[in-house]
Amino acid sequence: MTMSTLLEIKTSVLRQVQNRQSFRRRAEAAPSISTQDSIRATGASREDSQNGDFFERMKNILQKHEYVQRSGRLESLVGSTAPAPPESIGQAKAVEKVKLTRRELDMLYEEVLYTVVHQTGVASCEQVISEDELFSYLQKVFGVSGNEHEAILQKVKEAKVPGRVLKVTVVQARNLLAKDANGYSDPYCMLGIMIGQSPRDTEEKKERKFSFRKKKDKIEKRSSIREVIPAKCIQVTEVKNQTLNPVWNEQFQFEIDDIYSDQFHLDIWDHDDDVSVAEACKKLNEVSGFKGMGRYFKQIVKSARANGTASAVTEENMDDFLGCLNISVNEIPVGGLDKWFKLEPRSSSSRVQGDCHIILNLITTQRDTALCKKTSSSNIQEMLLNQLLEHEHKEYVTGFENWNGELSKHACTILSHHASQNGLLPLQQAVIKWQAYSKHHQIQSLEYTFLLELLKNIEEQWDHVGLEGEQEQSLTESFNLFTEYCLLLLKKLRENFPVTSNAAIIRLEYLLRCLSQIYSMEAFKKVCPFHNELHVETATFLKKGTLEWYEKTYGSFKPESKNELEQLRALVKLSDAVQTDIQRSQNVYNKLFASIVKVDLFSVTYRQLEKLVADNVVVIMEELCLRLEQEGIKMTQNMGETLFELYLSLKELKHFREFLPLKDNKSLALSGFHEWFKTSIHRWLQIVHEKTCERIQKAVEMDKLEYVDALSKHSSSAVDVTTCVSHIKDFWIQLAWPDPEGAFIFVTQLTDDVCNAAVRYSDIIKRKVDRSYQTNGQINITHQMCIVLNNIEHVRKFIGNLPKELDWKSLETAVEQSCGAESKQQIQKALSNQQQNMEHEMQREVRNMTLLLTEKMIGDINKYIQHISLSPDSIQNDDAVSPLMKFLDDKLIILSESLVKENLSRVLKALWQLLLKLILDAVAANRGVSAEFYGRFYYTLEALVEFFHAEGQGLALDVLKSGDYKILEEELRLNKCGTYELIEQYYLDKLKQQRSIEQSKYGRISVKCYYETSEQKLYVEVLHAADLIALDTNGLSDPFVIVELCPHHIFPLARSQRTQVKNKTLHPVYDELFYFSVAPEQCRKKSACILFTVMDHDWLSTNDFAGEAIIPLHDIHGLNKPTVLGGVKNVQPMVLRLTRPKLSAKPIQKMLEGRTTDKDAQDFVKRLKEMEKSMGDDI
Repeated sequence: MTMSTLLEIKTSVLRQVQNRQSFRRRAEAAPSISTQDSIRATGASREDSQNGDFFERMKNILQKHEYVQRSGRLESLVGSTAPAPPESIGQAKAVEKVKLTRRELDMLYEEVLYTVVHQTGVASCEQVISEDELFSYLQKVFGVSGNEHEAILQKVKEAKVPGRVLKVTVVQARNLLAKDANGYSDPYCMLGIMIGQSPRDTEEKKERKFSFRKKKDKIEKRSSIREVIPAKCIQVTEVKNQTLNPVWNEQFQFEIDDIYSDQFHLDIWDHDDDVSVAEACKKLNEVSGFKGMGRYFKQIVKSARANGTASAVTEENMDDFLGCLNISVNEIPVGGLDKWFKLEPRSSSSRVQGDCHIILNLITTQRDTALCKKTSSSNIQEMLLNQLLEHEHKEYVTGFENWNGELSKHACTILSHHASQNGLLPLQQAVIKWQAYSKHHQIQSLEYTFLLELLKNIEEQWDHVGLEGEQEQSLTESFNLFTEYCLLLLKKLRENFPVTSNAAIIRLEYLLRCLSQIYSMEAFKKVCPFHNELHVETATFLKKGTLEWYEKTYGSFKPESKNELEQLRALVKLSDAVQTDIQRSQNVYNKLFASIVKVDLFSVTYRQLEKLVADNVVVIMEELCLRLEQEGIKMTQNMGETLFELYLSLKELKHFREFLPLKDNKSLALSGFHEWFKTSIHRWLQIVHEKTCERIQKAVEMDKLEYVDALSKHSSSAVDVTTCVSHIKDFWIQLAWPDPEGAFIFVTQLTDDVCNAAVRYSDIIKRKVDRSYQTNGQINITHQMCIVLNNIEHVRKFIGNLPKELDWKSLETAVEQSCGAESKQQIQKALSNQQQNMEHEMQREVRNMTLLLTEKMIGDINKYIQHISLSPDSIQNDDAVSPLMKFLDDKLIILSESLVKENLSRVLKALWQLLLKLILDAVAANRGVSAEFYGRFYYTLEALVEFFHAEGQGLALDVLKSGDYKILEEELRLNKCGTYELIEQYYLDKLKQQRSIEQSKYGRISVKCYYETSEQKLYVEVLHAADLIALDTNGLSDPFVIVELCPHHIFPLARSQRTQVKNKTLHPVYDELFYFSVAPEQCRKKSACILFTVMDHDWLSTNDFAGEAIIPLHDIHGLNKPTVLGGVKNVQPMVLRLTRPKLSAKPIQKMLEGRTTDKDAQDFVKRLKEMEKSMGDDI
């Protein structure tokens, strides 16, 4: 078999390894310990129910609190579409439904019919115009039969017709013309009612606008008085000096004789003198006999001036016209008219500009109804609205939504007519609406958004005048009733506004907005001056409600018996319920209360509930701890689980203190709650360790030593162990013991327990595979041993993260803050020792298992190495090595498929060291054999390196070529060489050593070397030496230099030459030139060199060795370096440092010495020994 054939075998081996989950696959995807390993289905599912239930319950306890936190966060983000529950204040409602008597209903019905029959104003398109429709609707509202309706309607028609009055508010004007020299005007208004006109007059009016004042010539031309106004109907505003945007806000009333033909007229004039036109108008209206007579405004002005200081009035002193308005009374809508009107000219030649803001309302007087004579119009309006609300709410049909208060067109029309006819102001109407709707809401719920708009409407309409006494008292009562009702709802916050309903939370938001709106209103401050602050009232009711909820909740959990376990379980349920409630307060409720009514609901609720829970828990825990310590009762598993669950629940409850304001998070009842559990936690840890050991024992028994899945290389018991450790880790994380000293005790106990459990597992699983060795074959046992090794490594890596998982760093920091730096150092030392011991134990278990696995292969490997050793020299190297390589290939495939990357690396390293040791033993047992013997093993070593390196996917070269490898490689490499090769290697080593010397205590020598190609001569000039060592008793030496070409077998004809002896000096100067007749091919040999040996000449004894230096021939000028003009004389000198080699340490000397039958080897060794002898004692 040739070398190429063996390389093909190696390539095939590598390919098989790669195809069978070899090094390359592991390099690309190394397996790791993941969280999934801890929860993967394992043999633990076949455990006895008690242990299985224990760890499952432990896991559920830990996950329960995570679920509570997560669900609490989700509640605040993802609400439910569930409907809001009906509102309940838990007691009789403050507002009872008021039923009108039949007599009262009849009077109210009469009032409404009277309103409909005597409609005033123009109905809008959104109102009902038909009387019959309104009568039909009212019959349904009041439950009146047809006959009853006709009777009451007839009575209404026979009643006295009400009087009509036009209420006018002149608000302001803007952008008027400037009539005075100063760029302003002094405007005032004159207004009145123009009586109905004939059709001819109407046509004439289209051509010319009416004005109270006419020029004298035009007045004299008119004899008709149809366009005149009764003097009593003329009203004048105040004069506003020097402005183009006057503001009057003056109110006037005018009786209307004919609402179908009368017109409202307004003039705006610029006043030009000091005469009071308004006073003149007033006096003129008081003059007897003027009734029914027409008088123009010019007469009023003249009268005013005649009574003034002016003696003569000219046309130039007349006031200037600024504009006018004409509005038909029959165009005024039911609800009145409130708008800006563009000023009109009185004729086509008039120049005017600007607008005037006017409010017009038509009202009735002297209403001939029984109810009007008994109570005020505002009370009647509220009675009517209450009656309509009751009917309209019954007609409102929906699923679960509250009514938004929207009335039908018929109801709105009737209310509008009644309010307009009775002259109810917008503020009065807004108050009446609020009173009626707020009381109705307390009987049948309405939308709070609608109620909030009603409150805002009151605030918008509110002015400094306010309301009259009776209506103000009614408003006070409605505010008080509504706020008390809302506060009672907040008292039962959890029942009325559950966080599981988005609709309920929205309802709560607008309820709070209603309360906030009320308490911020000027109206509320006026009518309820002695109220408490809203946040105080709200907090008081919330506290009462929280206490009631807590007592009810605890009562539902509290067991009838005094069994300690049942009491603990009740406390767990109570604490969980409180935690959920506080979380809801924080995530949902608090945002609304804090932003709207400025109440920190979370802080109020947390401080109250935290104190209540602590008071209940401490009583039971003190009794239990007393029994555990003094009576020595044993803690049961169920009690331990319940105590742990209670501890976690209280810890989470205490955690909420972090969200309190800094001033409120001190002196809380749960601050030191962990002290109540110190005794029970110690007992609980003992139970956990016992159950862990039991589970490990059972897991190993159930383990079939098969892969847990296709991606893993460990079996089920390893997952069981890591699952137990994971549970313990989670237990510690959730425990979060706040006391550093106690935490240190607990963490060391936990670490010891985990380490002991891991070592115990390693021991049990190894014994299991040892027992199966008797019944299984070698291949199967190797596979099982690989799985066991993987199991131990899996556990080792998992618990190696324990210090980080248990957060030792935080513990050290806490100890330092609590007890000082010295205590921290003690803790660090203790924990570090514990970690080192834990790692040492696990590494020892892994190492022992690795050695056990490789020891199973010693016999086979020895057999194949013996085969290589005994192979005759005639056999090819690859034939001698192939059985060993085939064996390793088969084993590597098994190991690669069975071991994880870390373990495969360990096994390969152990196997490599084993191979080196066995080969060294084989070589040592065969000293002095042929070079072919060493060549075979050198070939074997090279093949093994390539095999184990596997093109970079196996062991690293620096790992392979270290330690025993270097010794073995050098011995094999040199022993396989011939004598001349060894000698050449000897000089190559000397050249390498010469290049590495930077300083020397033996001195230096200066020389020149040059090869003359034309002469084929090598010229060597020894110049001088310096700082030689003293070898004579006088402290000096008698040095001379021997120059020779080496190795001698390359230069067989070149004899050595020597310089003269320089007596008694350590710095001899020679300047002697030597030449050697040698061919350039000889000089270019890699090992060809010039050796300079400095000797001390002795007359009576052998010469002493002082030092030597060596230079390679291929590196001098004339050969591989350029020629130098002038030859050796012009070559730069070389300074060589002298050395004194330790020949006895050279392995080449030993190898040559062992070749006793080789004359060249023996001669060379002889010369070396002679030189060694001449060195004396300083070797």
